[in-house]
Amino acid sequence: MGKNFRETLSEQMKNDDFQKEWNALEPEFQIMKAMLDGRKEKNITQKELSQLTGITQGDISRLENGNGNPSLKTLQRLAAGLGMALKLEFIPLTPQK
Repeated sequence: MGKNFRETLSEQMKNDDFQKEWNALEPEFQIMKAMLDGRKEKNITQKELSQLTGITQGDISRLENGNGNPSLKTLQRLAAGLGMALKLEFIPLTPQK
């Protein structure tokens, strides 16, 4: 039987180079998850979010799939369309082992 995603990821995270790349993508993962969770909570489609924000449905799809690089203004529009506020913060880096 093959390994599941979590098992494979756990093994890959033992590789320092892989772990650095994975961690570098974390902010993108957070944006994708926030958008998906926000739409699910409001029970709206990408098209409906597009109508609320003026951002094309194609652009929303790209952002949710991790294929976009949204500006701060775009993120603010998305948050507002989801009835939310955008919160950004700088946090200390954890020391590398």
